[in-house]
Amino acid sequence: MDRIIIRGGKRLEGRVPISGAKNAALTLLPCAILTDQPLTLSNLPRLADVDGFGHLMNGLGISTSIAGAKRKGVVGRAMTLKAETIVSTTAPYDMVRKMRASILVLGPLLAREGEATVSLPGGCAIGNRPIDLHLKALEALGADIEMTAGYVRATAPGGRLSGGRIVFPIVSVGATENALMAAALARGESVIENAAREPEIADLCRCLVAMGAEIEGIGTERLIVQGKDSLHGADYRVMPDRIEAGSYACAAGITGGDLLLEGANADDMGAILSGLSEAGLQVTHEAGGIRVKADGPLRPLSLSTAPYPGFPTDMQAQFMAMLALANGTSVLTETIFENRYMHVPELARMGADIQVHGRTAIVKGVEKLTGAPVMATDLRASMSLILAGLAAEGTTEVLRVYHLDRGYERLEEKLSAVGADIERDGEG
Repeated sequence: MDRIIIRGGKRLEGRVPISGAKNAALTLLPCAILTDQPLTLSNLPRLADVDGFGHLMNGLGISTSIAGAKRKGVVGRAMTLKAETIVSTTAPYDMVRKMRASILVLGPLLAREGEATVSLPGGCAIGNRPIDLHLKALEALGADIEMTAGYVRATAPGGRLSGGRIVFPIVSVGATENALMAAALARGESVIENAAREPEIADLCRCLVAMGAEIEGIGTERLIVQGKDSLHGADYRVMPDRIEAGSYACAAGITGGDLLLEGANADDMGAILSGLSEAGLQVTHEAGGIRVKADGPLRPLSLSTAPYPGFPTDMQAQFMAMLALANGTSVLTETIFENRYMHVPELARMGADIQVHGRTAIVKGVEKLTGAPVMATDLRASMSLILAGLAAEGTTEVLRVYHLDRGYERLEEKLSAVGADIERDGEG
């Protein structure tokens, strides 16, 4: 099993190209189900989750072809998907169990074929993430839902969904995404209330519009979709990854560095950039992206995760690692997932002083971290350990790095290019 070895203490400086967004890509791929014409997605990151989703699409009868971006230093690639004929409406357990985003084939399969059978999903073990809101949204569009033997079976009476009103009791990114794709081919108008407002949702809306969908209220909590009889193909560029950009910004902060995050979009990163500034970092917007520079000691913060435009749960672990070296005590509260502090014991092995009380973590800044063998538990926790290793004295070995491969494209290459002493070892 691979491991990543970091010899810490190097100041990072230079340019880091930001890849296409993992969370957006996994939402855009199932859009191909909604048309029998080709959908080409460019700026697609090379990640294990993207490859896995491609295999899932192949199993449904959707052809995929990939072009470009195998050269060193080149970020992103293009994938063309064509769902001329859907040969299966079942997403089996073996394909779905590794990746929670697989549930996003449910809405478009049901909308196009009138039926879908999808295994209950897997993914990172960061807490309970039920799919009841996905199912209630589809029921509001006329679907009949049956749960059996670990699968969801959905059917549309008469073979087609009907427009309806969906009111989410709480904000759900995934359920909003499934509802949008299903509504795009439903008969009549659909209204989605309390919709998630994440930039990835707006990216999905823009892709659907490029395919011929009619959507009002993009970027707001109320989306109105006029269902179409069919959608057409399109060429669409995946948005830059705001979580990857935020992660490398924390790398600048924890190493006292200066990094230009090439291609990062400040408009999508308001809460992240505010947090960085409050922590004492210089954040400037430049033509090519965002520059983050350490300017003096790190300052402590009080942060609480929240749905967009609040502070993203996917950045909590990275900020925690950075704040472990802040000059004072930080308070982090996790409101989205109840089990997202599994990285705390591993950071403690490196000398961090962190106490967890329910959903609140008290982070007392220490003078230094020390390298140690640590175990990654989920995707963002993995990055927090990489960040700690970059700043730690001595050598850090991060095990179970397959988590990182799910969400960070060419991590070692990008960090090495800006001064990190980091390598992957396949013998660990």
